[in-house]
Order: sequence, then C-alpha cells, then structure tokens
Amino acid sequence: MKAATTHCPCGRTDARGRPMTYAACCGRYLDHWDEQPAPDAESLMRSRYSAFVLQRADYLLATWHAPQRPPSVDFDAGARWLGLEVRSARATGDDTAEVEFVARHRIAGRAVRLHERSRFVSEGGRWFYVDGVFE
Repeated sequence: MKAATTHCPCGRTDARGRPMTYAACCGRYLDHWDEQPAPDAESLMRSRYSAFVLQRADYLLATWHAPQRPPSVDFDAGARWLGLEVRSARATGDDTAEVEFVARHRIAGRAVRLHERSRFVSEGGRWFYVDGVFE
C-alpha cells in the first residue's frame, strides 16, 4: 500500500468530502501505535476496520481491551472488504463510548454484512475495543 496516495480503507473523507489517504487517516494509528493512539472511539473503530482489511492482527490485539482480548485473531481467507458505514458514535460516560457501524465484505463470492454496536473504553489516554453486539 502506498500510504501517501492510497485512500484509507475506512472510507473517511475530509472537510471537502474527499477521501482521506491511509497515511493521513488510519495509517498514523496502525503504523505508529506507540506514539499516536486513536484520539476517540470512532477513530479507533475505523482504524480497527482498516486493520481487518490489511490483516494487521498486531494492531487488533493491541487495541482490544485486555479482559476481553482473544489469544489470536484469524482472518477469513479470500475476504474482500467492500466498505464501512459509521451510523453513530457517542460517549456513554467519561471514559466510555459506543459506535454503531455496518461493514461489508465478500467471501467466496458471497456478500456479508456485519452490523455491530461496539463498546469502547479509554484507559491511560488510549481507547480500547471492549465488545460488540451484532444487530
């Protein structure tokens, strides 16, 4: 992926409605986790979507809240991610938030639609994915 020119997998647009580059969007979090954590739950959720697209298990595990973190992340072989729609993002407390989204992908020619309401927590200035409820 040419980060400077490639559109970010999460589909975020800038103030003018133009697609953001990977480097200006999720790349800064995925590629620099130690120095630049996602600033809010929506940015973390978007960067985790990009991590699924790019099969970055390291980032997914690092951003999973420790009590719920699985020992590993498996990716569907041949999955082709088609897009992300953020439906809502809201604070649910001082250090908690919820993001509702729909992610679409294809596996073996079959369309898959993942509709989830995800919960996030902030600890020590970093946001973490806690869990989600499928809708």
